[in-house]
Amino acid sequence: MKFLTVIGARPQFIKAAPLSKEIRKRHREILVHTGQHYDYGMSRQFFNELHIPRPDFNLEVGSGLHGAQTAAMLAKLEPVVLKQKPDAVIIFGDTNSTLAGALIAAKLHIPLAHIEAGMRSFNRMMPEEVNRVVADHLSNIHFCPTDTAVKNLKKEGITSGLYLVGDIMYDAMKDILPSKDQTAKMIKKMDLVAKQYLFVTIHRAENTDNPDNLSSIMEALISSDKKVVFPVHPRTEKKLKEVSLWNELKRSENILLIPPQGYRESLALQSDAYAVITDSGGIQKEAYLLKTPCLTVRHETEWVETVKTGWNHLVGPDKKRLLKTLAKLKLPSAHPNLYGQGQAARLIVGHLERHLGR
Repeated sequence: MKFLTVIGARPQFIKAAPLSKEIRKRHREILVHTGQHYDYGMSRQFFNELHIPRPDFNLEVGSGLHGAQTAAMLAKLEPVVLKQKPDAVIIFGDTNSTLAGALIAAKLHIPLAHIEAGMRSFNRMMPEEVNRVVADHLSNIHFCPTDTAVKNLKKEGITSGLYLVGDIMYDAMKDILPSKDQTAKMIKKMDLVAKQYLFVTIHRAENTDNPDNLSSIMEALISSDKKVVFPVHPRTEKKLKEVSLWNELKRSENILLIPPQGYRESLALQSDAYAVITDSGGIQKEAYLLKTPCLTVRHETEWVETVKTGWNHLVGPDKKRLLKTLAKLKLPSAHPNLYGQGQAARLIVGHLERHLGR
């Protein structure tokens, strides 16, 4: 069979790595990179590090407003799909690349498989929520990472083509996770002490585009008594400069501003952190799998199981709540297996073969 896989952003690169490897054992894969993340640190570095095959097509769309970016993807993706005539289109997650792949497959009547289906934050103000809902309702095959995701789809009337496979990001993590010695060398090189620093990522529009939210989060970081390691997304850096916070962060003695990190480096820094502070869905999950407490600067999360188990805390973009939660942070006694055994890629390919009858 021939599969056409659409990717465009960091989390999708990570999830595509184990799936591409599994697909290519028995089938042909056409890999299409939309170019949504075009910066080296956000794109090519991940391909090299995760040994992802070179994309067959790079649409080079770049950044832009949601409508313009999605429209550019649609215009460039459609002729590729028409020419390749895949047996199915595969999409991941909740980005504009996900939405573009879903719309093209649906309009061309090609079976559509959505990996990480059924996730919901129930906040339609988030573009990611709109993307994932539309993608799920256009998909024929839904690969769900959790029981909650399956239940979400059933509540929305989606009852066929549902497969609980666990989280494919766990597959990728198992393949690349640095050893304890490698991690120790890495943090020593950065002059960090294990379990004495915070690992921070901030990139969602609800925080970066809201000066009050962005200021509150940054003030909490500066006020913290912990060292703060902050890999800065290019868009976040631009917003910090616009609201005159960038120089203040650079002057702060406890803030270490660094470029976006590769996947291996990011996992290492998370694994030895005192806690992770983020608004990223993927990093909430990575922190859980690494048994590192997480403070999520949002009011809701798709990964509700991490909150229920006590490993993730929804603090919102609230300086006082963030600092108070940090001060009282304790490790939960239990760490349930929420995301499978790291065999999602194998299960996905098997279900695709049976579902498509090939």
